[in-house]
Amino acid sequence: MTIAVSPSLFNQARKSAWMRPQMLFAYIVLGLWLIVILGVQWIAPYDPLASTGVRLTPPSGEHLLGTDSLGRDVFSRTLYGARESLPIALAAILAAVLIGCALGAIAGFFGGLVDNIIMRFADITMAFPAILLAMAVAAALGPGLQNALIAIVAVWWPIYARLTRGQVLSIKQREHVEADAAIGSGRWRTLGKHILPHSATPIMVNATMDLGQIILLVASLSFLGLGALPPSPEWGAMITDGAKNFYQPWVAAAPGLAMVTVTLAVNFLGDGLRDAFDVKGRR
Repeated sequence: MTIAVSPSLFNQARKSAWMRPQMLFAYIVLGLWLIVILGVQWIAPYDPLASTGVRLTPPSGEHLLGTDSLGRDVFSRTLYGARESLPIALAAILAAVLIGCALGAIAGFFGGLVDNIIMRFADITMAFPAILLAMAVAAALGPGLQNALIAIVAVWWPIYARLTRGQVLSIKQREHVEADAAIGSGRWRTLGKHILPHSATPIMVNATMDLGQIILLVASLSFLGLGALPPSPEWGAMITDGAKNFYQPWVAAAPGLAMVTVTLAVNFLGDGLRDAFDVKGRR
């Protein structure tokens, strides 16, 4: 038996999904970090690279999160670290989505030998643990955030290639795609106008939820010495400094909490987007 559902109920459910508590948390946290990225030079009380003269002091009124082993203000370095870590993570996920979606769409739409070549290469890449392959690529290229970006994209694009291929294989069998082909539309026009737009929602949701993992992967590479170079105030590099000062936990706690807040926010945002666009779930 088929149950008819009013479009107004779908619209109401979608609006409620956008205003759930976890979505509001994501809006607030990501909005605050965006403000930090854009205006950190006016928000941070100290220069992130300059020593204040006192090493490893605990949190106080003068230094809200204490100082590190070189006397640098941890609070200021954590704020500046957002400008180092978050843009790299965002650029990595965007590049992985663009490359993966392009290759996956070509593989799923044209099939045959092209499909086999692209997907076998994706399978080989995904056969290795992401962190190990990223470490190998970053070690081959040398330390630095730009090389870490290349390493992450090299690891992450197969995820979106497989996802897009599956979406294309499903959508290209629909009636509106067959009708467009029947009137003589070109294959590239059909792919770009009638297939890819209908594949965007799951890709967008998956990319949003993957952003948190990318942030952690960037920090992991920096922690291992394959990402940001000293004295860059990158969160992973700051945690490395904190690991050397075990009895001064504030050195590593501040960047760690920063990563936790951003990761939770983007995961909540991804969950909310999935609820907002998942018509079957609302039904």
